[in-house]
Amino acid sequence: MKTQIKTIATILFLVLTIAFVSAVVVDSTYITLLPGEEGRVTIEIENNENFDIEGVSIALILDEVPFTSVGSSERGVDDIDEDDDERVTFTLRPSTDIEPGDYNIPYIVKYVNADDEDFTKEGSFGIRVTAKTELDFSVEIRGNAIVGEEGRISLEVVNRGLGEIKSVSVKLSPNGFELLSKNNVFVGTIDADDTDIASFDVVYKTTNPSLSARVEYKDFDNKDLVETVNIPFRVYTKEQALELGLIKKSNTSLYGGVIILVLAIWFVWRKIKKRRKRDRRTQ
Repeated sequence: MKTQIKTIATILFLVLTIAFVSAVVVDSTYITLLPGEEGRVTIEIENNENFDIEGVSIALILDEVPFTSVGSSERGVDDIDEDDDERVTFTLRPSTDIEPGDYNIPYIVKYVNADDEDFTKEGSFGIRVTAKTELDFSVEIRGNAIVGEEGRISLEVVNRGLGEIKSVSVKLSPNGFELLSKNNVFVGTIDADDTDIASFDVVYKTTNPSLSARVEYKDFDNKDLVETVNIPFRVYTKEQALELGLIKKSNTSLYGGVIILVLAIWFVWRKIKKRRKRDRRTQ
């Protein structure tokens, strides 16, 4: 009998404890920050019970997360009446070298119930650290760029931001050259502080073409973004390339002429030699 009474008492104690703990509901605003950027987080502490709670305070636990509190990381609320709420605000700053992503900030709420008993409630709220997109572009020419000849041009996409970009594609618009390959190249993902290229086979038509392209991608937050690129580059005529030493003059025709001349001399000499032999026999 005593055992049953103890069991029932324990169950009642647990139920009452859970009821007291559940009396406090904590909610927060969800913010997005850049590395090193300050942001204000508002936390709402709500008393859903039918009694007042006193000595309410909330403290952020920042020991194991790459965030610092600008000002105190603890706030006192004092009392919260039943069915009422209070709001407190913290200013947080992620470290400058933080990895972009989603983070949970732990907290502890302390309060005193109607029976003057101390309670704590632990939890966490989310913050997203995003990455600013910063791209650079350059043109790479493979081989000698000469009017009328085939070549390959490449657009280099440099990701100088802190977060990766995804689903990168490059659509080329010919300007001063003719495309021999497809005009749309899918690059894929480019990690932070990395680079990738989209290459195209072309025939150069003028000496002053430009690489005009539309670059589509998704940033760290999966937003669709578009950048337009227009980079002029230099193409040479054959005469200019020869003068600049970019190419060497072909001696094929000269060698061919020498070979033809040698063969002609050989045939003439052979014919003369045969005639002399015939003349000697006749004499």
